[in-house]
Amino acid sequence: MMQKPPMLDVAAALQVLLATERPLLAGGAIELLSTLAANGRMLAEAQTSQLNVPPADNTQMDGYAVRAVDCASGAARLPVSQRIPAGHVGAPLQPGTAARIFTGAMIPTGADAVVMQEMCEADGDAVLIKHAPAAGEWVRRAGEDIRSGSVILAAGTRLRPQHLGLAASVGLEKLPVLRKLRVAMFFTGDELAMPGEPLKPGAIYNSNRFVLRGLLENLGCDITDYGIVPDNLQATREALRLAAQEHDLILTSGGVSVGEEDHVKPAVEAEGRLNMWQIAMKPGKPLAFGEVNRSAGGTAFFIGLPGNPVSSFVTFLIFVRPFILHQQGAAASELAPQTLPMRADFNWPKADRRREFLRVKINADGGLDLFPHQGSGVLTSTVWGDGLVDNPPGQTIVNGDMLHFLPFAALA
Repeated sequence: MMQKPPMLDVAAALQVLLATERPLLAGGAIELLSTLAANGRMLAEAQTSQLNVPPADNTQMDGYAVRAVDCASGAARLPVSQRIPAGHVGAPLQPGTAARIFTGAMIPTGADAVVMQEMCEADGDAVLIKHAPAAGEWVRRAGEDIRSGSVILAAGTRLRPQHLGLAASVGLEKLPVLRKLRVAMFFTGDELAMPGEPLKPGAIYNSNRFVLRGLLENLGCDITDYGIVPDNLQATREALRLAAQEHDLILTSGGVSVGEEDHVKPAVEAEGRLNMWQIAMKPGKPLAFGEVNRSAGGTAFFIGLPGNPVSSFVTFLIFVRPFILHQQGAAASELAPQTLPMRADFNWPKADRRREFLRVKINADGGLDLFPHQGSGVLTSTVWGDGLVDNPPGQTIVNGDMLHFLPFAALA
């Protein structure tokens, strides 16, 4: 009797996925997009500022620009020689005078401090300065935020709104980004139905289609959704051949276990090869990774997720998300979200030989509560919860233990 190969642990499985080549980084995969349209995309090349931010010394406060030496008494009366709103350039400040100035306006030549208006009192054409400022007080220096010639965004940055704002602040109208990863998805199982269709005896609605499509959209993928494929070997092989032609990755759900009606694994082996199958994790053991041949040469990557909804959701977050980010050219820091140490406010007395990912919620006391039913089909646990506890193999949990918490917010 042939002995089954041992299951890969999670870390080793991730290493297999992240050791793959990244074809998007090859030539021809770069698009130049308007900075306004680049949210969520992967930056292809580092960006350097060609100017200082701010470009000149300016004031952080509404008040009066002065020479500190003229206000050393803490009770100076200075004539107001000019008014400088933001966006205007004032005349050089003469000794013994003050300039009315407004937040963001350039500091006039000759001034070396700003006294906030709350410490001043208008007195006709003059101002009473009731404070002895230090040189540089409330002055934002040129280049204080960004120096000309400095790198402001590294290649492999997944662009978020704050990155776009930073690019705009140095005048970058367009950004070079890698093209979107092209992902084909389909689902197997004769029991699957779509919302809006009558639910026949023995059928279930296909929740995985909605979850996985949404997760792919969050990662900025270009998605082709082939829907539900008939649950037989020939139809599955045909779907794989079609999906491989124009896509970088084929993602499926269901059919990767060892039952007689699980056709995805043998279909992939017939149309390409499997590089990895079965992971020592719970939920989510039957996960498959491989490649499907293209008729014109080359291959498309393949990842087959389990059919149980929680297993599918968790394995996407732990494996598919970092794989897609890796393929999109993301920096290493983007791939693995940092776990947070948090306190268990529950007991988990039965250790499992596999690495477990438990659905938990942050409670009002700053600890973690456990969803009472950790089954792989209980999708309500993913809506109720705030994230996952990454629990090592063979590990029990006692109330008060510090755990490794992965927030869902960091996995979007």
